[in-house]
Amino acid sequence: MDIKTATALRRLRLVSAPEAVSFLLLLVCSVLKRTTDFNAVPVMGMVHGVLFVLYVVFWADAWKRAKWPLKTAALYFVLSVLPTGGFFADRRLRREAEDAVIASRARKEGVVGA
Repeated sequence: MDIKTATALRRLRLVSAPEAVSFLLLLVCSVLKRTTDFNAVPVMGMVHGVLFVLYVVFWADAWKRAKWPLKTAALYFVLSVLPTGGFFADRRLRREAEDAVIASRARKEGVVGA
């Protein structure tokens, strides 16, 4: 994995958890808006919107650079629209990055032809 691909995956990973948290907070704010006088939906909506747009931009870049199959790319996109999906995306991306580092070290040491 080259440095640009690793960077693209890292950016996607870094925005996935905050995007998931903002989505959950937006849902809580929506409930509070309807049950109390507290209305933070406009603010949380904007925060979540910015994070979601960043996630989609970073997702498209990671898809292009990592050359994911359509199934993998679709999975990461679907995870972005589920309330807790960003946490699962973060975990999968972290595992993918760790596997790439292990494979890179093995290639350098000549252990495997990976």
